[in-house]
Amino acid sequence: MKNRALLLLLGALLTAGCTVGPNYKRSKVDVPAVYRGSAADQANDSSLGDQKWSEVFPDEELQGLIRTALQQNYDVRIAAARILQAQAQLGITRADQLPSVAAGASASDQRSPKSKIVPAFESNANQVSIAFAWELDFWGRYRRSTEAARADLLTSEWARQEVISALVGNIATAYFQLRELDLELEISQNTLGSRRDSLKLTQLLADHGATSMLDVRQAEQLVFTAAEQVPDLERRIEQQENFISILTGKNPGTVARGRKLIEQPHAPEVPAGLTSALLERRPDIRQAEQQLIASNARIGVAKAAFFPRLNLTADGGFQSSALTSLFSGPAGLWSFGGALTQPIFEGGRLRNNVRLTEARQQEALLVYRQTIQEAFREVSDALIGYRKSQEFRVQQELLTRSAQDAAHLSDIRYQGGAASYLEVLTNQTNYFSAELNLAQAQRNELLALVTLYKALGGGWQN
Repeated sequence: MKNRALLLLLGALLTAGCTVGPNYKRSKVDVPAVYRGSAADQANDSSLGDQKWSEVFPDEELQGLIRTALQQNYDVRIAAARILQAQAQLGITRADQLPSVAAGASASDQRSPKSKIVPAFESNANQVSIAFAWELDFWGRYRRSTEAARADLLTSEWARQEVISALVGNIATAYFQLRELDLELEISQNTLGSRRDSLKLTQLLADHGATSMLDVRQAEQLVFTAAEQVPDLERRIEQQENFISILTGKNPGTVARGRKLIEQPHAPEVPAGLTSALLERRPDIRQAEQQLIASNARIGVAKAAFFPRLNLTADGGFQSSALTSLFSGPAGLWSFGGALTQPIFEGGRLRNNVRLTEARQQEALLVYRQTIQEAFREVSDALIGYRKSQEFRVQQELLTRSAQDAAHLSDIRYQGGAASYLEVLTNQTNYFSAELNLAQAQRNELLALVTLYKALGGGWQN
């Protein structure tokens, strides 16, 4: 009857237990109605950020690089290891809510020789016991700690998603930069070949007195201008391959190529989606929110330190001088107790600890809001950047065609004797520069797409 009453009392204490500290409520944030710079229909809730990276980047070689990087990149593997740490820490913290049970056994045999004062004797002691200890989480101290640890785990998981999103963007960016360097090298090599042919013709004309050595020297300048680009581009290509290799977790080496730069598909307009959906899609925003949840829970942990701590202990077992009678009735022993500890004077330690956790919660709240605001700025910048890079690329195409036609016409005029080779030199140089600038404009358009995809929270969905 006595034990039953004790159990009922214990159950009542646990049922009446409360959790001090504030419960988390999502903070209200200023979400714009539309993204600045978006030309898409804002009523459409579809977004580029919702698409898998394999849909946004259809180049098979690029997809292979991304898959390899997701498996072997060290940043991703480090982030995964941190998740395992957070999972273990959650298990440790959750265990504080549960009682601890320990069992023990001991045996001793002691013999003392005879002396003038004490006669010889021999003693035996055998004991088995089990101990129980439990600190009742009456004020929710350990429950709040578990809540914070769970939020830390989700923080590490969203941090890993952010690493994945950044890695996908970095691989795509590096790959498009590599293909642009390949295109520049192709342009330079083709230009170098045609200019060498032109130099031979000019040299032949000079040998027969049909032109001067000045024209030969000017033709040589065109050759040297194209030739100096080749080794520099080859250097940059190999270094870019090394960079991509490291991103994929490999030692520096060659990188397989897929589609050419000008063959990479991308829509002229991409859907941005609803602004409110960005809060759920961006890993960095979700990570900042989980950090805020953890800080909020730790306020409860700090406040619970003001209240009494109730510890229950129990011991039971058997003790006897002979093993044969160890488990007999008279050998049994038990004890049960409880202890209540109430802080009285801590020199302001507890009060300042609450202030510290509240200040950290305010910092986390500000970081959360700042992260959201920065995310909207990144999306707006990316939308504007993608649209303007397309407009720039279109104008660069027109400039390149015009420069090509001017170079062709100046060559005809020179061969007809209506222009000097200086005119050919000028127009050929302009055309070569325009071709290289067009390749860079095509690259920048693709890089703007990658930036927009990451800003919209894409890349981690696969």
